[in-house]
Amino acid sequence: MTLKLPLENLRQLYVCDKREGYNMMNDDKLRVGVITSPHGVKGEVNVFPTTDDLKRFDDLKSVYIDLGSEQVKTGVESVKYFKNTVILKLSYIGDRDMAEKMREKDLLVDRSDAVPLEEGEYFICDLIGLNVIGDDGKHLGKIKDVLQTGANDVYLVERPDGKELLIPVTDECVKDISPDDGKVMVHLLPGLEEL
Repeated sequence: MTLKLPLENLRQLYVCDKREGYNMMNDDKLRVGVITSPHGVKGEVNVFPTTDDLKRFDDLKSVYIDLGSEQVKTGVESVKYFKNTVILKLSYIGDRDMAEKMREKDLLVDRSDAVPLEEGEYFICDLIGLNVIGDDGKHLGKIKDVLQTGANDVYLVERPDGKELLIPVTDECVKDISPDDGKVMVHLLPGLEEL
């Protein structure tokens, strides 16, 4: 199924883990934050959110902590906010020493617990790896990353020759996004290929 756009309003709500070999297209979990440091002595942690909807943490009953070798499901006991940081008390983390060991660990949610997307919205992880096809039918490469610049997102495309191509996510450049078909149709403005 192809969703029609309003691309100018495109928002990505989550970023999936981008580890080598991680199957993002079929994964059933989405990253909503990264533990940055302990907060206090009772096992709370500071979390850098990787979601556009900071208040979505209010509705979380549980999250998974990605420990690398396993993902541990844990309850969310409390949520607080300080500036752009979320402070969580997770049942798995009992004290500051344990919280210290959780630095740089991803917090994941089941895809079924994700904030619903509106038409024309996509999870970044569902875009990564899509084939990019020019309006002339030429294969330009695959989406390697989505850069969020503030004005508009930019697709970082890895070309078949290994070089990179930057494509602004605007109605003028991105004509169709079809994750189910594994492709994005684009129109390259003059000069974009030379950058």
